Amino acid sequence: MSSVKKATVTALCTALCAVLPFVFHMTNLGSAFSPMHIPILLCGLVCGPVYGLFCAVAGPVISSLTTGMPSAIQLVYFIPEMAVYGVLTGVLFRVIRTGRLLPDLYLALVPAMLVGRIAGGAAQALFYLASSREYSLAMWAGAYLVGSLPGIILHLIAVPLLYTVLEKAKLIPVRYGRNNHEPEN
Repeated sequence: MSSVKKATVTALCTALCAVLPFVFHMTNLGSAFSPMHIPILLCGLVCGPVYGLFCAVAGPVISSLTTGMPSAIQLVYFIPEMAVYGVLTGVLFRVIRTGRLLPDLYLALVPAMLVGRIAGGAAQALFYLASSREYSLAMWAGAYLVGSLPGIILHLIAVPLLYTVLEKAKLIPVRYGRNNHEPEN
């Protein structure tokens, strides 16, 4: 994919970082489903780690400035989580080649989502420790794992589905050819 097309997809994903949470929050589903994660994960997969990182930093900042979500304070621990998502999905998806699209997608998404949540939890712990507030493993587990379970499920369904739809519509390069084992030229 050309750098112009990657920049265009990244710009669209970055804009969606403000639009999706706004729409989800209008229906009181924003916190539970973490909609901003979807375009960042998708950007990392489609455009690679550098573009994924840009989207992961610019998207939340633009959303914060235009909609107030996330708050400026939340950006301190939100951006590290999103940055890991954008970079790690891009790196893993480039390296992992099982010969099948769905395993490739999940083998990139699941570790990125897990490591991203750990990075976000670590940044949040540092933030709370610096401000003399209590922070515990139980708080992290509640906020980053249990509380976000609906979002995790949504991401694991929506991101591979969106990727597949974009590929079938020929809006992004096809990963594997007709026999599903060789890249298409």
